[in-house]
Amino acid sequence: MSIARTISEQILSDHAGRDAKPGDIVVCAVDLVIGTDASAPMAIEYFERMGGERVRDPSRVMFALDHYSPPATAKTAAFHDRVRAFAARYGIALFDVGAGISHQIAIERGLVRPGDLVIGADSHTVTAGALGAFATGVGSSDIAAAMLTGKVWLRVPETIRIELTGERPPTLAAKDIALRLVAELGAEGANYHALEFHGDALGALPLEDRLVLSNLAVEAGAKAAIFPAGEIQPAVEAHYARALTINVADAVQVVALPHAPENVVPLAAAIGTPIHMVFLGTCTGGRVSDFHAALAVLERGGGRIAPGVQLVVTPASREVQLRLLEDGTLAKLSAMGAIVTTAGCGACCGTSGMIPGDGMNVLSTANRNFKSRMGNATAAIYLASPAACAAAAVTGRITDPRSVD
Repeated sequence: MSIARTISEQILSDHAGRDAKPGDIVVCAVDLVIGTDASAPMAIEYFERMGGERVRDPSRVMFALDHYSPPATAKTAAFHDRVRAFAARYGIALFDVGAGISHQIAIERGLVRPGDLVIGADSHTVTAGALGAFATGVGSSDIAAAMLTGKVWLRVPETIRIELTGERPPTLAAKDIALRLVAELGAEGANYHALEFHGDALGALPLEDRLVLSNLAVEAGAKAAIFPAGEIQPAVEAHYARALTINVADAVQVVALPHAPENVVPLAAAIGTPIHMVFLGTCTGGRVSDFHAALAVLERGGGRIAPGVQLVVTPASREVQLRLLEDGTLAKLSAMGAIVTTAGCGACCGTSGMIPGDGMNVLSTANRNFKSRMGNATAAIYLASPAACAAAAVTGRITDPRSVD
C-alpha cells in the first residue's frame, strides 16, 4: 500500500530509496552541496580531519565567496585563498568575490531543479524550495561528509500547509506577505517543520516572489519551505501537522521592528520613524524586480535622497548587476547618490560592506534584524519591502510608498 506523502516526504523518500515518514532518520543522496566563505573553510577542515582524499562528485558541489565580499581583513582574505585552493584541487565550481549570493547563483545557473535535495551551511539555503526542491541548512561537518560520501542524514520533518488565498493587491510586496507569515507562525512556530505552499493566490506570485517566502520561512524555524512545481505535488490525502491560511486580499504593507523578524506591525503604525540608512539588497531584496520597485518610488519622489540618509545598494549577483547596468537602473541610483557595493551579501550580516554608525536606524530589505546583525549593536534595524525602503530614502523616515510623489 502506497503512502500518501507531502512533497517533503516524497523527495526524502526518493533520495533515501525507501518510504520515509515524519520522524524517520534517513540517509539521502544529495543533488547539490553549497558552501560559502562563512562555512566552507570549516567544512574543509572537517573534510581533512575525516581523512578526505577525494570529493565524491565535484559536479554536485559549489562554493560561493559571498559573505566576505570583498574581504575586509587579512584573515578573511586567507579564508578565501583556502577555499580557492580546495576548489581548484578537487574540481569544484567556485564563484569568486563579486559573483553574488550562493542561493541566487544556484538558481540563476540552473543548478536546482524540482524534486532535488539541496543542502548548504547557510540557514537561508531554504530559498531554493521556491523551485520545488527540498533545500535546507546544515552544519559544516555535514557539508564535509556530503562532499566525501555524496549523502546526508536528515530527520523527516512534519509539514505545515500554507494556503495563500485571495486577489493580491498591486501594492502588496512579497516581503509583506513573508513577514506576515513569520509573524503568524512565530519565531519557533515552524521548528523542524517543512512549509508547503498552496492556494489560489500562487498564480500571482512569480518565482522572484516565491524565493522571498521560502527564504524568510527559516525565521519561523522552518527546515524547508517548498512550492509545488511541475510534477512535484503532494498526494491528495497527504497528512499535515497543521494548516495556516493567509488571505492576501486583506493583507497590508508591514514592517518588522527591531530586533526580531517576527516583531511585525502594519507599516502605518511605524510611519514617521526616522531612518538614517536604507539598505537595498540581500537574498530577500537584491533582485532586478526589487531594484525596479525601489527606483519607481525614488523617481516619483523627485530622484532625491533625503539629507542625512545613506542609500546602500547591493545586487544579489553579478547577473543582477549586469542587468541593472544594461537597463540604466544602477546609473540612475548612482546619480541620486546611492552607494553601490559589490554583489553579494553586503551589509546584511555585518561582515562586509557598509556598517551603520552608532544609534542609526536602518530600514532594510534583508531577512534578519537581530541586534548586531549589521555589525553595530547600537543600530536599530527595521525590515520592509523595497518600495517602503525607497520611500524612507526619499523622506528620511518610514513612509507609505503610495504617498510619495
